[in-house]
Amino acid sequence: MSGATGPVVGIDLGGTKIHAGLVDGTGALIAEASIPTHEAGTTVSGQIARVVSLVCEKAGTDAGAIAATGIGGAGATQGDGFTLAPNLEGTGDAFGIGLATLLGHPVVLDNDVNVAALGELERGVGAEHQDFVVITVGTGIGMGIIARGSLVRGASGAAGEIGFLPFGTDPLRESSRRRGALEEAVAGDAIVARYRELSGADISSREVFRLAADGDATAIRVVDDEARWIATAIAAVRSILDPGLVVLGGGIGSRTDLLERTREWMLRLGVGDLPVRHSTLGALAPVFGAARLAREHTPSDIPAKGQAA
Repeated sequence: MSGATGPVVGIDLGGTKIHAGLVDGTGALIAEASIPTHEAGTTVSGQIARVVSLVCEKAGTDAGAIAATGIGGAGATQGDGFTLAPNLEGTGDAFGIGLATLLGHPVVLDNDVNVAALGELERGVGAEHQDFVVITVGTGIGMGIIARGSLVRGASGAAGEIGFLPFGTDPLRESSRRRGALEEAVAGDAIVARYRELSGADISSREVFRLAADGDATAIRVVDDEARWIATAIAAVRSILDPGLVVLGGGIGSRTDLLERTREWMLRLGVGDLPVRHSTLGALAPVFGAARLAREHTPSDIPAKGQAA
């Protein structure tokens, strides 16, 4: 496949934060920057344009020299935008075309965990494994699938949307139909809500984990519930895809204390032999993966990859 030879931008578009990296033609990271996804009076497109300008400014690169921008968003790609993206309002139909016009260069869209998996394939665990999945847990939960060295997107681009697995909470509940029963159980706000329900205290998910580490019984129960449902999801994935490795990432999934509890639950569920580890790339995995998409951008790929030119 022909690809971009100039610098490209890779963007991890999350529900709360946009993380961007400027990558040169060899795949090396030149500069990176992060800003909030939503800011009063600013659209998501406007925030993306702002972060692209920031990385160019940091690198001393003219924005006009950018060959393409790749974006991994917290949802599935459909046409020229994102669907199944409750945390990314305003990124539906014509989002990519409008953004390409705003930036002045081609834009390619894909799911955020898909691009994290591509990043791992290129610069992380892909050196050792050709069949693995990346599961990220943070504002939501999602999965990227690498099978025989290639990304699996599915018939409609929604492969790996494990937040919609029908367990964790009632799958028939209205909120579960919006973002998925499993996501309703394991997303960051679910941890906060569960602790509030049990204790009456309103604290952040980070504080819940801190209290659990300090021996708070309620916090331990909440964190253990989180690990149980993540392990249950991994067991379901194992039965369908049989990956050789699971890579956990995201603001919550990358926690060491959660990893150990997840492994304990996997043993109890009979899938303890499946290796699970954290990403060595961390937050840069989706940035590198999105940059790879941008480098590989060709007009003929537009329908298949949700690209805009």
